[in-house]
Amino acid sequence: MVFRRLSRWAIALPVAFALAGLAGCGSGGPATSTTAASSAPAAGGGAKEVTVFAAASLTGTFTDLGKTFEAAHPGTTVKFNFGSSATLAQQITQGAPADVFAAASPATMKTVTDASLASAPTTFVRNKLEIAVPKDNPAKVDELKDLTDSKVKVALCAEQVPCGAAAIKALDAAGLKVKPVTLEQDVKATLTKVELGEVDAALVYKTDVIASAGKVQGIEFPEADKAINDYPIATLAKAPAGDLAKQFVDLVLSQQGKDVLTKAGFEAP
Repeated sequence: MVFRRLSRWAIALPVAFALAGLAGCGSGGPATSTTAASSAPAAGGGAKEVTVFAAASLTGTFTDLGKTFEAAHPGTTVKFNFGSSATLAQQITQGAPADVFAAASPATMKTVTDASLASAPTTFVRNKLEIAVPKDNPAKVDELKDLTDSKVKVALCAEQVPCGAAAIKALDAAGLKVKPVTLEQDVKATLTKVELGEVDAALVYKTDVIASAGKVQGIEFPEADKAINDYPIATLAKAPAGDLAKQFVDLVLSQQGKDVLTKAGFEAP
């Protein structure tokens, strides 16, 4: 009897251990082991998040490219910080953790490269201004000089913001002076003033007029050709997810990235 009982345990124990081993490999195993095995990228030191600081005018296109990147890198998350390029550059120089910086002007990128926090930025698109007016265009704005009328309420980006610097350059090229009723900190906030009917017109990027999906009208003007903004992109020197950062930049520079950007109204450099 004793022998039989021992024999049963001798058979049962290996089976139990085998079943336990199988369970540990499935969904019932430790979460950390399963996550590491299934979702950590092959490159990037195990990092699973890439943080991209990008100009506000890139919100729509980069959000789409972020989804594409996540689909190609299972388990990886692309975290965005969209805003004024000048503000983003300042945040980076003050130590904000980021992997990629995509700016709306070379000047704002220079703030970062001068601090030795990025090198060899690449210009990936260009953008130019349009006059944005409400759909019914209550002030009957047709051209740039109409913005000089004191009865026309105009919104501009602040001068230190790339869209604001471009607006000043375009107005100077036309020999015009405009007194805006508001100066906004990024192009999205400027466009919102038009969408809400708080102003009669604003100078924003062509891409933002397109992104408004009919909420505003866009009016082209010739002086915009003299104030085109180049958009540079670079991986950051202290990028926590260096390899993933390079791969995201590669996606932006790829034909797939170019197709997304040009469809949104950006121009090739």
